[in-house]
Amino acid sequence: MSDSSGQKSPKLIVVVAFDRGEDGELFPAFGPADQQSEDRAIRTARALAAKHVGVIAWSREADPMLGDYGPPTTLFVSGDVPDME
Repeated sequence: MSDSSGQKSPKLIVVVAFDRGEDGELFPAFGPADQQSEDRAIRTARALAAKHVGVIAWSREADPMLGDYGPPTTLFVSGDVPDME
């Protein structure tokens, strides 16, 4: 019998930076890259923001074993990024 009441749900934490192609369309120039913490994701995204037309860091509750994913939460966004679906 296991007690999981004190355990936090695992989180998927990701940073993606975008540039524009010759056709004007956004494309991923960095990532998606998994991050160890939300703080690290925000620091990474801020550093990338000066080098790319857009960057986003986001997280979501995740249980890959069950294929369960919660809604994404935006941690940081700068510039032009595609809509999150």
